[in-house]
Amino acid sequence: MTIEQLDSLFDRLFPICRSISGHGLRESLAIFAEQMPLHLESTPSGTQVFDWTVPHEWHIESATLTAPDGRVVADFADHNLRVVNYSAPMIGKVSLEALRPQLHTLPQQPDLIPYVTSYYQPNWGFCLTHNELNQLIPGEYQVRIDSQFTPGEINYGSTLLTGDTAQEFLLSSYLCHPSMANNELSGPLVLLGLYQRLLRWPKRRFSYRFVLAPETIGSLCYLDRYGEHLKQHCIGGLVLTCLGGPETALSIKLARNEHCLLNQLVRRLASERPQQWKIREFTPCHGSDERQYCSPGFNLPVAQAARTVYGAFAEYHTSGDTKEFMQVDQLVAAIDQLEQLLLQHENSGVFERTNPYGEPQLGRRGLYPNMNSPHSHAKSTDSLLDGRTQLMAMQWILNLADGQHTLPQMAHRAGMPLSTLLAVVPRLEEADLIRFTAMQPEEKPCR
Repeated sequence: MTIEQLDSLFDRLFPICRSISGHGLRESLAIFAEQMPLHLESTPSGTQVFDWTVPHEWHIESATLTAPDGRVVADFADHNLRVVNYSAPMIGKVSLEALRPQLHTLPQQPDLIPYVTSYYQPNWGFCLTHNELNQLIPGEYQVRIDSQFTPGEINYGSTLLTGDTAQEFLLSSYLCHPSMANNELSGPLVLLGLYQRLLRWPKRRFSYRFVLAPETIGSLCYLDRYGEHLKQHCIGGLVLTCLGGPETALSIKLARNEHCLLNQLVRRLASERPQQWKIREFTPCHGSDERQYCSPGFNLPVAQAARTVYGAFAEYHTSGDTKEFMQVDQLVAAIDQLEQLLLQHENSGVFERTNPYGEPQLGRRGLYPNMNSPHSHAKSTDSLLDGRTQLMAMQWILNLADGQHTLPQMAHRAGMPLSTLLAVVPRLEEADLIRFTAMQPEEKPCR
């Protein structure tokens, strides 16, 4: 997608008051469904999903907090973060002393409005800047929160781009945060950009599953319905979040499944190109929906991709998380880099020789000079590699293409850059010397 297209979609999506359920979520999913063929589904309120119960839908019309002198201190119409997300209805007069526990601010960031939620425990409240809180006068405040909880559903959407095999790579992001850019819209917009890029690939080894759902409860609902399918077919995945902001490198939080192919690939890339890739080890203590995909019963090989990571920037979960902070051009850069990662993942799996006995004769296939001399060693039909390097890469792959080694493991064993091996894989496949095997080998460590 172009910067202009992403910018236009952002402007449509940003004003919508999203939550884990309700009209804002459905409206946002519908906008994405205009751009990609999302299959929209839902799980009804009250449904038991693993250890969770799907909550009622939350609907809000208006919310205002009015000071004793008639001044409106907080108005939901001015900013979606002004009211606690999933706030219970409340109408009445409350003294400033009794009101203070219901007012949320950021003392260390006195000019920003915080993002506060109460999804599973009924409560009500407003969010102010700390400077606004300090200016409140004694007296009775008029509280009006016109909201309601109704039986409804959790909505989510997905689509599948099929490939040569039934093995699937999962790309997932969330839609549930109102009026935040990097921590909300960057992930879904990059997911859409990747869908449109992969749609144009002339060949896909794997199938690619794209999922948009509200965070946590949405991915749990999706796993409740499709978890067994994913356990059988998912060979890798990325949760997309916080892909904008000022950081230059992309940061990958590794999957819980330590030795999965995606972890091997990312570790190799980070060691070779530290300016482009950074690694965070897996942790269940914070993050996004990878915690659900990587829970013990599923243990899917799903990592997480971010740029300016949640919790590591001052604007996180505040009104400061704007389009200007996120930077739309950073989303295009993330789409470019993640597309390359997916292309590398396509060719970084397990290969086996079509004829494993002895060395194949490369000369008659145009892969080795028939006139063997110092001059011929330097010649190469590949502009990226000199002749000797190309030959050595082929020889390593042909020796280790035994159905037991991934390409990152081969690169480590050969002491060669992964990109060097990736460059010759197509030539070996075209010569029918190796074939890709859909199954991964038994997990083994790879440095």
